[in-house]
Amino acid sequence: MQHLSVLLREAVDALVADADGTYVDGTFGRGGHARAVLERLSSQGRLVAIDRDPEAVASAASDAALAADPRFTIRRAPFSQIAATLAALGIDKVHGVLLDLGVSSPQIDDPARGFSFRFDGPLDMRMDTTRGESAAEFLARADERHIAEVIRDYGEERFAVQVAKALVARRESGRPVRTTAELADVVARAVKTREAGQNPATRTFQALRIFVNAELEELEQALTSALALLAPGGRLVVISFHSLEDRIVKTFIARESRSEVDRRAPFAHPRPRRLRAIARVRPGAAEEASNPRARSAVMRVAERTDVPFAAGGVAP
Repeated sequence: MQHLSVLLREAVDALVADADGTYVDGTFGRGGHARAVLERLSSQGRLVAIDRDPEAVASAASDAALAADPRFTIRRAPFSQIAATLAALGIDKVHGVLLDLGVSSPQIDDPARGFSFRFDGPLDMRMDTTRGESAAEFLARADERHIAEVIRDYGEERFAVQVAKALVARRESGRPVRTTAELADVVARAVKTREAGQNPATRTFQALRIFVNAELEELEQALTSALALLAPGGRLVVISFHSLEDRIVKTFIARESRSEVDRRAPFAHPRPRRLRAIARVRPGAAEEASNPRARSAVMRVAERTDVPFAAGGVAP
């Protein structure tokens, strides 16, 4: 399946205010947003793309147009390391940071990556296949309580305990889960009811992917790094695809949109609010109809500002 970037026009419209500016695409994927950003930039503009997936970086390197564009640079790194990655390029301030938190279609559609129950393949799920523990390796060594916590906390699965018990029972019988089909089968037997139209394994697959890649922790670090990089007036644009991600983004923007008083020093000046919430955007009906991945997407936009006493807010 061809990868369609969600909220492409809306994200680029929100991000690029200065055609001569320097921008960061913290999740290059297959480059849909990056190419659209480059179309908006002048010859003086610059785009640094980051991705921790070796295949994503390789796809950028094999693109003749991107390779020949002096405005474009790509580096392999997790987006939690945005600040360090840009510092190595001599960049300490940017005009905008874009984070598209979705899994790309090439990742989902490659059975070897193990992201989807639609294809049978090794239960890997790592964004960076060169390091870290795969989902199968985690399920092979974790105890029942830990597995249940992961599935409950990251998948919001109400049958997490039952799924964990079934996985451990299978492992103890000498048949640990090693493939996506095996995991989907175990979950289908353990989850007795599910929302109409949703595969019983959906929440468990989401939970394991988030855990294996430390996605929520990475996101929190990336937001903090992005804020430090933004020049006054610079934009932070984040596209989330499930409630756990969106809650982190919403909370971060809300916190940074308020002036705060240090209660230990009540007569000191409040810490300036550093962000101003601009928008919360959902895909339109046409995009949802043409791209099913868009249905759960939420884009939040905030602008860097250092105003000491103004009351801040955040879009609902």
